[in-house]
Amino acid sequence: MILITGATGNFGKSTIDFLLKKGVSSSNIVALVRDEEKAGELKTKGVTLRLGDYDNKTQLLSAFTGIKKLLLVSGTDIANRSKQHENVLQAAKESGVKHILYTSFERKNETETSPISFVAKSHIATEKMIKSSGLTYTVFRNNLYLDILPWFFGENVLETGVFLPAGETKSALTSREDMAEAVSNVLMSEGHENKEYALSNSENVSIGQLAASLGKIVGKEVGYTSPTREVYIETLTKAYVPTEFVAMFAGFSEAIQQGEFEVERSDLEALLGRKPMTADAFLAQVYGS
Repeated sequence: MILITGATGNFGKSTIDFLLKKGVSSSNIVALVRDEEKAGELKTKGVTLRLGDYDNKTQLLSAFTGIKKLLLVSGTDIANRSKQHENVLQAAKESGVKHILYTSFERKNETETSPISFVAKSHIATEKMIKSSGLTYTVFRNNLYLDILPWFFGENVLETGVFLPAGETKSALTSREDMAEAVSNVLMSEGHENKEYALSNSENVSIGQLAASLGKIVGKEVGYTSPTREVYIETLTKAYVPTEFVAMFAGFSEAIQQGEFEVERSDLEALLGRKPMTADAFLAQVYGS
Protein backbone atom coordinates (compact mmCIF):
# COMPACT_ATOMS: atom_id res chain seq x y z
CA MET A 1 0.00 0.00 0.00
CA ILE A 2 1.18 3.51 -0.86
CA LEU A 3 0.11 6.45 1.29
CA ILE A 4 0.29 10.07 0.10
CA THR A 5 0.11 12.85 2.68
CA GLY A 6 -1.24 16.28 1.80
CA ALA A 7 -3.43 14.45 -0.70
CA THR A 8 -5.82 17.33 -1.37
CA GLY A 9 -2.95 19.75 -2.06
CA ASN A 10 -1.55 20.33 -5.53
CA PHE A 11 1.50 18.08 -5.26
CA GLY A 12 -0.17 15.21 -3.44
CA LYS A 13 -3.19 15.20 -5.70
CA SER A 14 -1.04 15.25 -8.86
CA THR A 15 1.08 12.37 -7.57
CA ILE A 16 -2.02 10.27 -6.94
CA ASP A 17 -3.39 11.11 -10.40
CA PHE A 18 -0.15 9.96 -12.03
CA LEU A 19 -0.15 6.71 -10.04
CA LEU A 20 -3.67 5.99 -11.26
CA LYS A 21 -2.83 6.89 -14.88
CA LYS A 22 0.19 4.60 -14.78
CA GLY A 23 -1.86 1.61 -13.70
CA VAL A 24 -1.61 1.48 -9.92
CA SER A 25 -4.89 0.17 -8.57
CA SER A 26 -6.86 2.68 -6.52
CA SER A 27 -7.20 -0.05 -3.90
CA ASN A 28 -3.43 0.21 -3.32
CA ILE A 29 -3.45 3.98 -2.79
CA VAL A 30 -4.27 5.69 0.48
CA ALA A 31 -4.79 9.45 0.73
CA LEU A 32 -4.11 11.15 4.06
CA VAL A 33 -6.55 14.04 4.44
CA ARG A 34 -7.60 16.37 7.25
CA ASP A 35 -11.10 16.90 5.87
CA GLU A 36 -12.92 14.17 3.95
CA GLU A 37 -15.37 16.71 2.51
CA LYS A 38 -12.51 18.26 0.54
CA ALA A 39 -11.46 14.87 -0.84
CA GLY A 40 -14.61 13.95 -2.72
CA GLU A 41 -12.80 13.71 -6.05
CA LEU A 42 -10.27 11.25 -4.62
CA LYS A 43 -13.05 9.16 -3.12
CA THR A 44 -14.83 9.08 -6.48
CA LYS A 45 -11.66 7.64 -8.03
CA GLY A 46 -11.71 4.78 -5.54
CA VAL A 47 -8.77 6.00 -3.45
CA THR A 48 -8.98 5.06 0.23
CA LEU A 49 -9.23 8.08 2.52
CA ARG A 50 -7.72 8.13 6.00
CA LEU A 51 -8.00 11.05 8.36
CA GLY A 52 -4.74 12.41 9.69
CA ASP A 53 -3.30 15.67 10.95
CA TYR A 54 0.45 16.26 11.25
CA ASP A 55 -0.18 17.61 14.77
CA ASN A 56 -1.97 14.45 15.92
CA LYS A 57 0.42 11.53 16.27
CA THR A 58 -2.27 9.16 17.57
CA GLN A 59 -4.33 9.81 14.46
CA LEU A 60 -1.27 9.26 12.27
CA LEU A 61 -0.49 5.93 13.94
CA SER A 62 -3.91 4.65 12.94
CA ALA A 63 -3.72 6.12 9.43
CA PHE A 64 -0.34 4.51 8.69
CA THR A 65 -1.36 0.96 9.62
CA GLY A 66 -0.59 -1.49 6.79
CA ILE A 67 1.35 1.07 4.72
CA LYS A 68 4.51 -0.02 2.92
CA LYS A 69 5.56 3.25 1.24
CA LEU A 70 4.73 6.69 2.58
CA LEU A 71 5.20 9.93 0.66
CA LEU A 72 5.58 12.81 3.10
CA VAL A 73 4.68 15.96 1.20
CA SER A 74 6.22 18.74 3.27
CA GLY A 75 3.74 20.71 5.35
CA THR A 76 2.92 24.37 4.80
CA ASP A 77 2.92 25.44 8.46
CA ILE A 78 6.50 26.74 8.41
CA ALA A 79 6.65 27.64 12.11
CA ASN A 80 5.55 24.18 13.30
CA ARG A 81 6.72 22.03 10.41
CA SER A 82 9.73 20.39 12.09
CA LYS A 83 7.62 19.07 14.97
CA GLN A 84 4.85 18.00 12.60
CA HIS A 85 7.27 16.05 10.45
CA GLU A 86 8.75 14.47 13.56
CA ASN A 87 5.25 13.24 14.44
CA VAL A 88 4.91 11.72 10.96
CA LEU A 89 8.28 9.97 11.20
CA GLN A 90 7.66 8.56 14.66
CA ALA A 91 4.20 7.34 13.66
CA ALA A 92 5.58 5.81 10.46
CA LYS A 93 8.25 3.91 12.35
CA GLU A 94 5.87 2.71 15.06
CA SER A 95 3.25 1.69 12.48
CA GLY A 96 5.68 -0.47 10.52
CA VAL A 97 6.06 1.67 7.40
CA LYS A 98 8.94 0.25 5.34
CA HIS A 99 9.94 3.18 3.12
CA ILE A 100 9.46 6.92 3.58
CA LEU A 101 9.84 9.40 0.73
CA TYR A 102 10.13 13.15 1.36
CA THR A 103 9.73 16.27 -0.78
CA SER A 104 12.59 18.51 0.30
CA PHE A 105 14.22 21.36 -1.65
CA GLU A 106 17.28 22.28 -3.69
CA ARG A 107 19.86 24.51 -1.99
CA LYS A 108 23.55 25.25 -1.50
CA ASN A 109 23.63 27.35 1.67
CA GLU A 110 22.42 25.48 4.75
CA THR A 111 23.42 28.15 7.28
CA GLU A 112 21.44 30.94 8.97
CA THR A 113 22.90 33.34 6.39
CA SER A 114 20.63 31.88 3.70
CA PRO A 115 17.94 34.38 2.66
CA ILE A 116 15.44 31.52 2.85
CA SER A 117 16.64 30.02 6.12
CA PHE A 118 13.12 30.53 7.50
CA VAL A 119 11.97 27.84 5.06
CA ALA A 120 15.16 25.81 4.89
CA LYS A 121 15.58 25.00 8.57
CA SER A 122 12.62 22.64 8.82
CA HIS A 123 13.51 20.84 5.57
CA ILE A 124 17.09 20.27 6.72
CA ALA A 125 15.94 19.14 10.16
CA THR A 126 13.47 16.71 8.57
CA GLU A 127 16.14 15.21 6.31
CA LYS A 128 18.38 14.62 9.32
CA MET A 129 15.54 12.98 11.24
CA ILE A 130 14.71 10.74 8.28
CA LYS A 131 18.29 9.60 7.80
CA SER A 132 18.75 8.83 11.49
CA SER A 133 15.35 7.10 11.86
CA GLY A 134 16.46 3.71 10.59
CA LEU A 135 13.72 3.76 7.96
CA THR A 136 14.49 3.19 4.31
CA TYR A 137 14.20 6.61 2.67
CA THR A 138 14.22 8.56 -0.57
CA VAL A 139 14.68 12.34 -0.51
CA PHE A 140 13.66 14.59 -3.39
CA ARG A 141 15.51 17.90 -3.65
CA ASN A 142 12.83 19.88 -5.47
CA ASN A 143 13.86 23.05 -7.29
CA LEU A 144 11.65 26.13 -7.41
CA TYR A 145 8.32 25.54 -9.10
CA LEU A 146 7.75 27.19 -12.45
CA ASP A 147 4.20 27.45 -11.12
CA ILE A 148 5.18 30.29 -8.77
CA LEU A 149 6.26 32.60 -11.60
CA PRO A 150 2.81 34.23 -12.01
CA TRP A 151 2.96 35.07 -8.29
CA PHE A 152 6.43 36.55 -8.61
CA PHE A 153 5.51 38.47 -11.77
CA GLY A 154 2.22 39.87 -10.46
CA GLU A 155 -1.13 40.39 -12.15
CA ASN A 156 -0.03 43.42 -14.18
CA VAL A 157 3.26 42.04 -15.49
CA LEU A 158 2.35 42.68 -19.16
CA GLU A 159 1.86 46.37 -18.39
CA THR A 160 4.52 46.99 -15.75
CA GLY A 161 7.16 44.40 -16.58
CA VAL A 162 8.92 42.08 -14.13
CA PHE A 163 10.08 43.75 -10.90
CA LEU A 164 12.12 41.30 -8.84
CA PRO A 165 15.47 41.56 -7.01
CA ALA A 166 16.84 38.38 -8.58
CA GLY A 167 19.71 39.80 -10.66
CA GLU A 168 20.84 37.83 -13.70
CA THR A 169 21.66 34.58 -11.93
CA LYS A 170 20.06 31.51 -13.44
CA SER A 171 17.85 28.86 -11.85
CA ALA A 172 16.56 25.47 -12.98
CA LEU A 173 12.89 26.17 -12.30
CA THR A 174 10.75 23.08 -12.80
CA SER A 175 7.06 22.37 -13.26
CA ARG A 176 5.25 20.87 -10.29
CA GLU A 177 3.57 18.34 -12.57
CA ASP A 178 6.92 17.00 -13.79
CA MET A 179 8.13 16.62 -10.22
CA ALA A 180 4.94 14.84 -9.19
CA GLU A 181 5.22 12.45 -12.12
CA ALA A 182 8.84 11.67 -11.27
CA VAL A 183 7.87 10.96 -7.67
CA SER A 184 5.06 8.68 -8.84
CA ASN A 185 7.55 6.74 -10.97
CA VAL A 186 9.77 6.23 -7.93
CA LEU A 187 6.82 5.13 -5.80
CA MET A 188 5.89 2.52 -8.40
CA SER A 189 9.34 0.97 -8.71
CA GLU A 190 12.19 -0.42 -6.65
CA GLY A 191 15.87 0.46 -6.45
CA HIS A 192 15.47 3.89 -4.88
CA GLU A 193 16.35 2.93 -1.34
CA ASN A 194 18.38 5.46 0.68
CA LYS A 195 18.90 7.79 -2.27
CA GLU A 196 18.56 11.51 -2.89
CA TYR A 197 17.30 12.79 -6.23
CA ALA A 198 17.70 16.29 -7.62
CA LEU A 199 14.42 17.27 -9.26
CA SER A 200 15.53 20.24 -11.35
CA ASN A 201 15.02 21.27 -14.94
CA SER A 202 17.55 20.41 -17.63
CA GLU A 203 18.22 24.10 -18.28
CA ASN A 204 19.06 27.07 -16.10
CA VAL A 205 17.43 30.39 -16.98
CA SER A 206 17.50 33.88 -15.48
CA ILE A 207 14.50 36.03 -14.62
CA GLY A 208 15.65 38.44 -17.34
CA GLN A 209 15.55 35.65 -19.91
CA LEU A 210 12.07 34.69 -18.71
CA ALA A 211 10.86 38.27 -19.11
CA ALA A 212 12.24 38.34 -22.66
CA SER A 213 10.56 35.01 -23.45
CA LEU A 214 7.29 36.28 -22.05
CA GLY A 215 7.54 39.30 -24.33
CA LYS A 216 7.90 37.08 -27.40
CA ILE A 217 4.91 35.00 -26.32
CA VAL A 218 2.57 37.97 -25.89
CA GLY A 219 3.98 39.99 -28.79
CA LYS A 220 5.18 42.99 -26.80
CA GLU A 221 8.26 43.89 -24.84
CA VAL A 222 8.16 42.89 -21.17
CA GLY A 223 10.84 44.72 -19.24
CA TYR A 224 12.80 43.44 -16.29
CA THR A 225 13.99 45.53 -13.36
CA SER A 226 16.11 44.05 -10.58
CA PRO A 227 15.96 46.53 -7.69
CA THR A 228 17.79 46.29 -4.38
CA ARG A 229 16.10 44.23 -1.70
CA GLU A 230 15.35 47.42 0.24
CA VAL A 231 13.69 49.17 -2.70
CA TYR A 232 11.73 46.03 -3.54
CA ILE A 233 10.38 45.65 -0.01
CA GLU A 234 9.53 49.35 0.20
CA THR A 235 7.73 49.29 -3.16
CA LEU A 236 5.62 46.24 -2.36
CA THR A 237 4.83 47.49 1.13
CA LYS A 238 3.57 50.78 -0.28
CA ALA A 239 1.42 48.75 -2.68
CA TYR A 240 -0.20 47.08 0.37
CA VAL A 241 1.14 43.61 -0.39
CA PRO A 242 0.85 41.55 2.84
CA THR A 243 4.07 41.52 4.86
CA GLU A 244 4.44 37.74 4.81
CA PHE A 245 4.30 37.68 1.00
CA VAL A 246 6.80 40.53 0.71
CA ALA A 247 9.25 38.68 2.95
CA MET A 248 8.79 35.43 1.04
CA PHE A 249 9.18 37.00 -2.42
CA ALA A 250 12.21 39.01 -1.29
CA GLY A 251 13.87 35.99 0.32
CA PHE A 252 13.42 33.68 -2.65
CA SER A 253 14.50 36.41 -5.08
CA GLU A 254 17.70 36.96 -3.11
CA ALA A 255 18.27 33.19 -3.02
CA ILE A 256 17.92 33.10 -6.81
CA GLN A 257 20.46 35.92 -7.10
CA GLN A 258 22.87 34.03 -4.86
CA GLY A 259 22.64 30.95 -7.10
CA GLU A 260 20.80 28.68 -4.68
CA PHE A 261 18.73 27.10 -7.46
CA GLU A 262 21.27 26.95 -10.28
CA VAL A 263 22.32 23.34 -10.84
CA GLU A 264 24.88 21.42 -12.84
CA ARG A 265 23.08 18.09 -12.72
CA SER A 266 19.57 16.77 -12.32
CA ASP A 267 17.93 13.36 -11.99
CA LEU A 268 14.56 14.53 -13.25
CA GLU A 269 14.95 13.67 -16.93
CA ALA A 270 16.12 10.14 -16.10
CA LEU A 271 13.25 9.58 -13.67
CA LEU A 272 10.70 10.90 -16.17
CA GLY A 273 12.16 9.10 -19.17
CA ARG A 274 11.76 12.31 -21.18
CA LYS A 275 12.74 15.96 -21.24
CA PRO A 276 10.95 18.03 -18.59
CA MET A 277 8.78 21.00 -19.53
CA THR A 278 10.89 24.04 -20.36
CA ALA A 279 10.36 27.45 -18.81
CA ASP A 280 9.36 28.83 -22.22
CA ALA A 281 6.74 26.10 -22.66
CA PHE A 282 5.34 26.86 -19.22
CA LEU A 283 5.08 30.58 -19.93
CA ALA A 284 3.38 29.84 -23.24
CA GLN A 285 0.89 27.60 -21.46
CA VAL A 286 0.03 30.28 -18.90
CA TYR A 287 0.22 33.47 -20.97
CA GLY A 288 -0.19 32.25 -24.54
CA SER A 289 -3.96 32.64 -24.64
